Amino acid sequence: MSDCESKKVIIIDDHPIMRLGLSQLIQSIDGVEIAGEAGSATEALSLVESLDKIDLALVDMSLPDRSGLELLKDMRAWNPDLKCLVISSHDEGVYAERVLRAGGRGYMMKDRAPELLESAVKQVLDGGIFVSQEMTSRLMEVLAGGGPTASVSSLSDRELEVYRAIGEGKGSREIAGIMGISVRTVDAHRTHIKEKMNFRDAAELTYEAIRWVESQC
Repeated sequence: MSDCESKKVIIIDDHPIMRLGLSQLIQSIDGVEIAGEAGSATEALSLVESLDKIDLALVDMSLPDRSGLELLKDMRAWNPDLKCLVISSHDEGVYAERVLRAGGRGYMMKDRAPELLESAVKQVLDGGIFVSQEMTSRLMEVLAGGGPTASVSSLSDRELEVYRAIGEGKGSREIAGIMGISVRTVDAHRTHIKEKMNFRDAAELTYEAIRWVESQC
């Protein structure tokens, strides 16, 4: 990082212990300081709107009121210059490319070594993009035309959100309430998911969604 002024970082995660751990790691990095914390998407947006300067947001993918992916898009709509680094337990093979497409600057799994966080933060603050070496290779394969078909990666961001909710045991009405859309729209997403994933019926969709969610734990 070339700028002598301290870089302002905010942490967005719904687990207080995780926020504490991230805060301690961030404060150990020279030239970086914590500007605020949030435990939900609503709190995060209020934080972004209230602070004069934020250089980097560390964002969890799963938040109680909205997905981290949707929050990332909303925050960048408010502040297009805001750099976002997603730190999540969800499979980077499914989410990293989506985060980059949404304007994020990096994706890091929570099970990585703590010292890797410093490298990720510095790289993103310096204008770079951070993903694992495995993910870099996968992205290069996709660009070369060797990407997977008929898999979770073929779903749109909204379809993936619905698919995850189905796997968590939620019904269409509950999903509609959480996502702020109509039940009819949820059912349309279900239909598109079945078509893209080549599922025979709703039962197979639900079964495979549950298996996929369990595999992410």
